[in-house]
Amino acid sequence: MSMISYETSQNMLSLLPMGAVRSERVFLSSALGRILAEDIVAGEDYPSHPTASMDGYALRHADLAEFDTLVIEGDNPAGADKIGSVISGMCIKTFTGSLMPEGSDTLIPIENVRVQEGEIVIEKPVPIGFAVRPIGESYREGETLIARGTKLGFAQIGVLAGINRVMVRVAQRPRVAVVATGSEILDIGEESRHAGQIRSSNSYTLQALVENLGGECVQMGIVGDDKKAIMERFDEALRSSDIVVSTGGVSVGDYDFVKHIVPKLGAEVIFKGVNIKPGQHVMVAQRGEKFIVSLPGFAYSSTVTFILYVVPMMARMMGIANPCEPIEATLKTPFAKRSNKSEFTACNLTFEEGRYWVDFEGKKTGSSAILTNLLGDAALMICGEEDSELDAGTQVRVIKL
Repeated sequence: MSMISYETSQNMLSLLPMGAVRSERVFLSSALGRILAEDIVAGEDYPSHPTASMDGYALRHADLAEFDTLVIEGDNPAGADKIGSVISGMCIKTFTGSLMPEGSDTLIPIENVRVQEGEIVIEKPVPIGFAVRPIGESYREGETLIARGTKLGFAQIGVLAGINRVMVRVAQRPRVAVVATGSEILDIGEESRHAGQIRSSNSYTLQALVENLGGECVQMGIVGDDKKAIMERFDEALRSSDIVVSTGGVSVGDYDFVKHIVPKLGAEVIFKGVNIKPGQHVMVAQRGEKFIVSLPGFAYSSTVTFILYVVPMMARMMGIANPCEPIEATLKTPFAKRSNKSEFTACNLTFEEGRYWVDFEGKKTGSSAILTNLLGDAALMICGEEDSELDAGTQVRVIKL
C-alpha cells in the first residue's frame, strides 16, 4: 500500500475548504473560553476626564510652593454629578474614582496632610499630576483592545464589561462527533467479561482534546464490528456534527470496516495512509461541508493523529492559529529513530537557560498503545523520514502539549 508523506498530508489538509468562520452572539457572562470573532475597538477615551486614583485632596500644584495650608471647599465623592472647581488657595476632598475638579491638576494623599479647622496642612508635598489618571490612560478612542481570534480569559471579560458589552460575537464551537468502533471495546463502568476486552479510553481522551480546544464534543458511543451498524452510526454523526472522528477499523484486518464504509456514505477520501509512526492508517474524508477523520484504535496512536489532523481543522473553523504548531527544542540525550517514517515520539519538555530541552527519561518504548507516555510535562518530538541517529545538542521540532 502506497502512503503519502506527512508533509504532503498536512499540505492537503490545509487546502481543504472550510468556509468562513461561523459566529454567534453570546452574553458576556457565557463568553469565558470562547474565541472572539470580532475586533473590539474602543469607542471613546478612558478615562474621558482626569480621575483620582486614590483618596486625597485635589489642588493646584503651584499652590504647594505658595501656601502652607489650603482651605477645604467641600467633598467630591465618586460618582458625583457635580465635581466643583478649584482656585488658588483652596482644595476639594476627592475620593478614589472621582473626577478631578476643574482647575485642579494634582491630588495629595490623605496621608500627606493634617486637617485642622477646615484647612489642610501640607506635611509632604507631591509632584505635579500625582495620583491623577490622565485622559486615555487605559485606552484611546479607536484603539483595538482585543483582536479577533483571541481566546477570552478573565482579563478580556473584565475589559469587555468595562466598555459595557452585554453581548459579544464569538466563533461557533466546532461540533466533533466521536465514534469508537470495535467489538472488543468496553465503556468505563461496564463489567469486563473476559481479558480480550479493552476500555474505551479513546472516547474520553478525544472529548477532552475537543473541549480543551474550545469545541463541542458529541459522544456517539461504541459500535461493534458490524458494517450496517457502523454505517448507521456514522450517518447519524454526520447529521449532528462538523467533524466525525472515529477510532479503530482503518487498518488492514478482516474486521476493519471503517475504511470501506466511509466512501459508501458518499464521502470523498482525501487521503488514506500516511508514512508516519504512529497512526499510518489515518484517513481523512469529506462529505459536503462535513469531514470524517478516521484514526487508529491504539490509545497513543489515536491521540497523536487527532493532534496532527483534527486540531488544525478545528482551529481553522474557529479562525485561530493551530495551537499545536511545532516549536524548536534541543536534545539533551542522543536519540535513535526506529523507522523510515516520520515519527512522533513522546518526550519530556523543559525550559531552561532561555530555551526548550527534550529528554526521554521515564518514557517507555513499545507499541502505539502507551498513553501514559503523555503524562507529565510531555510533548511530541518530530523526526522526519530522512532522520536517523540524532546526537545530543541537535535542534529538533516539538509539538508542545
